[in-house]
Amino acid sequence: MSASSSGIVAGLTAAALATVGHLAHQAAESLPAGLGRAAHAGAAPAPGTSKAPPLKRDPKALPLDSGKGARVVYSLRGDRVWLVAGDEAVSRTFEVEPSAVDPAPGSYAVTSRSNSVTGSDGVPVEHVVRFATVDGVVIGFSAAVGGSTAPAPGPKARTGGIRESRADGDAMWTFATIGRTVVVVR
Repeated sequence: MSASSSGIVAGLTAAALATVGHLAHQAAESLPAGLGRAAHAGAAPAPGTSKAPPLKRDPKALPLDSGKGARVVYSLRGDRVWLVAGDEAVSRTFEVEPSAVDPAPGSYAVTSRSNSVTGSDGVPVEHVVRFATVDGVVIGFSAAVGGSTAPAPGPKARTGGIRESRADGDAMWTFATIGRTVVVVR
């Protein structure tokens, strides 16, 4: 008799689940428009979509909405630069040490370059590529002659040098000529 009892319980459970599913579907169909996701509770995802959480973007991936064409892209949050060719191919990406003064997100152009100077922090730098000015502080990419990417001044110094390695500085110098677009993103 226990075999037939378990069969009855299984049948009743299946019927109850089917009824609850049917009632839930009817309730979802009768919700007023504009109630967001609740209106689609019983709907299957659109073809090609997934219910899985979105994957995190690769921090080395070119930021979305970073412009078009040949350009330098500088991420303030990522402390990273991308050199992007006209065909949208990234020719190089590298980390940088940010300046004490950040430029606002937006599009700029390389305005001047210097092969070798002393930075505003007193450090000899080479391959300086300038593209913005913020409250009298000139912002640009440079490589310390000694090879250090770490900023020398204290936290109160208002410097605009975005430091890169010497190898990355060489690549920037070759790529970022006068007039080259520099896109700053968050």
